[in-house]
Amino acid sequence: MLRPAIALFERIPQDLIALIARIAGGTVFLRSGLLKLDGWADGTTLALFREEYRLPFLPPEIAALAATSAELLLPPLLIAGLLTRFAALALLGMTLVIQLFVYPNAFDTHGVWAVCLLFLMKYGAGGVSLDHIAGKLAR
Repeated sequence: MLRPAIALFERIPQDLIALIARIAGGTVFLRSGLLKLDGWADGTTLALFREEYRLPFLPPEIAALAATSAELLLPPLLIAGLLTRFAALALLGMTLVIQLFVYPNAFDTHGVWAVCLLFLMKYGAGGVSLDHIAGKLAR
């Protein structure tokens, strides 16, 4: 009785899972980057890094600039499926920093991000991606 259901689940295309992981994972970080960019002019972003996002190894000015830059540059790569594995690696590193130093009690959220990013690191962007097109052109 379970075998037909399992067989159906196994037919879910990996390309679909990769596409959803890229869009969902990329959107989380891109929205955060856009909020940081929006708060840059009025000092909100820097205030967050001074008061709430304090990192023990970076001054708030550098951390704010690095995080904002990463969240604006890496998610479009992830969503487009370009240099996906490397964009996912960098965002996973960012996720680990957030988990360890900023919000250590939010593993439920960060764990979901990490699973999406680890999937993309291991399996790549899938067939609906610029990486896939580039791979075909390189052959």
